[in-house]
Amino acid sequence: MNQPTTKRRKKKDEGSTRKTKKKRELKGILTTLLFVDAKEKNEEEKEEHEKKKGMIDGYYSEVEESNPKKRKKVAGGDSVSHRRVWVKERSGAWWEVCNKAEFPEEEFRKAFRMGRVTFEAICEELNSVIAKEDTTLRNAIPVKQRVAVCLWRLATGDPLSVVSKRFGLGISTCHKLVLEVCTAIKRVLMPKYLQWPNAVTLRDIKGEFENISGIPNVVGSMFTSHVPIIAPKMSVSAYFNKKHTERNHKTSYSVTVQGVVDHRGVFSDVCIGWPGSMGNDQVLEKSALFQRANNGGLNLSGVWIVGGSGYPLLDWVLVPYMKQNLTWTQHAFNEKIGEVRRVAKDAFGRLKGRWGCLRKRTEVKLQDLPLVLGACCVLHNICELKNEEMDPELLKVDEDDDYDDVDDDDVVVEPEVALRSVSSLKARDAIAHNLLHHGLAGTSFV
Repeated sequence: MNQPTTKRRKKKDEGSTRKTKKKRELKGILTTLLFVDAKEKNEEEKEEHEKKKGMIDGYYSEVEESNPKKRKKVAGGDSVSHRRVWVKERSGAWWEVCNKAEFPEEEFRKAFRMGRVTFEAICEELNSVIAKEDTTLRNAIPVKQRVAVCLWRLATGDPLSVVSKRFGLGISTCHKLVLEVCTAIKRVLMPKYLQWPNAVTLRDIKGEFENISGIPNVVGSMFTSHVPIIAPKMSVSAYFNKKHTERNHKTSYSVTVQGVVDHRGVFSDVCIGWPGSMGNDQVLEKSALFQRANNGGLNLSGVWIVGGSGYPLLDWVLVPYMKQNLTWTQHAFNEKIGEVRRVAKDAFGRLKGRWGCLRKRTEVKLQDLPLVLGACCVLHNICELKNEEMDPELLKVDEDDDYDDVDDDDVVVEPEVALRSVSSLKARDAIAHNLLHHGLAGTSFV
């Protein structure tokens, strides 16, 4: 019994050994095949990599040969190419043509809203702030091109994708350039071109406004306009513009720009960025002008800033009569004060005409918008002071871009609502009386 059993076990063990041996042989064969396959695949990838590397090296060698300035001589005299980064090819042909001296002056002014002389003067003043140095990887964008990108973007209001194609630069680069140049304008040009006038200049301004209207001691004309924006993610109701929504029959959001101009339409004070739902009187009370006037930081004693009926009557703010059934004297006064107000209204018309971004819902973030709008006001002043001609077509407003304000006189407000000063009420009556009885007003009623 034990001997047959022992034989069976021995045969079973031998069979199991043979199966194990066969499995090991098959496993070895599979391992070899996988190794060979991986080796072939690795060699193919290596060949493909070498091929791509050769193409890239060939491309950069052509770039280096066509740009000898990019090569640097070493001690042995051999030229060594610096490592370069890949840059998407873009065409800047349009700007290269504009930057040539033979480019027509009229076309240059149409593109940048100013002549070449004024443009180059701005570049020279901003040069020390916005100029960048070349690096081993690439050349810096020239100052003139930086300023041109900003001015063209402000002038047309076109999307950054269009600006990118026009100047042959990346979209993010264009966005960065616009903000950098606007920051430089605020830092360098605003203190020079947008400041409250000194005593001598104020005396001249008073004389010019008196020649226009017959009203004495006027040092500025004030107006508040709105700039459209995309509906913000926060505080949406604060930026909702009810007046424009009702008039244009489409939901509108905006920020305000309050400006005081002299007789030439040059801004002497601006307040930018308050939500579009605020009235003119609210914006005025939030402005630095109001704070300085009331705290003695700005001496406005005995002088007037003329505003519309949306502003309160103050010791230094002169507004028209707002009640119904006006007397002959009051009508005559409103007519003359309207001539002063028109100076500011026309100035805002030229501001928005020159810089088309003020009429379009811009891509600029809400927190950066005051910086851009302030730059537009400074550039407006420079153009006005340099007597830059303006294309009459730019003053025409398309229906889709019509964000100029409805005249404040369309709103009838009782004087008690806006009245803040009894003394100014008496002063206004005296001015109206003098205008009529000295033959300076009321001629249109004869």
